[in-house]
Amino acid sequence: MKNQTIVGEFLLSGFSGDPTFQVFLFLVFLPIYLITLVGNMVIILVIWANSQLHIPMYFFLINLSFLDICYSSVTVPKMLENLLATKKTISLCGCIAQVFFFIFMFGTEIFLLSAMAYDRCAAICNPLRYSTIISHRLCIQMVLAAWISGFLDSLVNTLFLTDLRFCGPSNINHFSCELPLLLQLSCTSTFANEMVILTFSMPLG
Repeated sequence: MKNQTIVGEFLLSGFSGDPTFQVFLFLVFLPIYLITLVGNMVIILVIWANSQLHIPMYFFLINLSFLDICYSSVTVPKMLENLLATKKTISLCGCIAQVFFFIFMFGTEIFLLSAMAYDRCAAICNPLRYSTIISHRLCIQMVLAAWISGFLDSLVNTLFLTDLRFCGPSNINHFSCELPLLLQLSCTSTFANEMVILTFSMPLG
């Protein structure tokens, strides 16, 4: 099916319409976002600078911190912008991009946490063979597998999303674009999208 999009932008209406309350939310969320960025950057720099921390557990932690920076940066900047904006909209392309990166980060996080769980399991259950089981090469392979798996999951979901047609309404009752909400707004069949979500959700638990 060709993409015959009619709706060119969506209205994000996840927060109260009271301007004073929105300014209050902006002043609350902005410091939280900045602390998240700075905190994770500090973790990355400390581990990077200290050679004693160049072990598998902290290698995974660096990736998790970087992922957390990306994760929060997918939706929070646009949310902060809309809290101060009169017209709280996002373009269709921007919405699809937000969905892509959100699924990418979410999928990668699931696989990365699984790799970290395996690492800790090996350390606890086989402490004498830990360095043999969890080699530097295996760590890199598991991290690459996590990022590639998250990317493929996101790519497939997003490709099916771009094939949908949106005729209106264009109101998203949330502060960001999410795949289930967009499926509800589509005026064409979403069966294929739902099957893709179900298929990729099974390995993720």
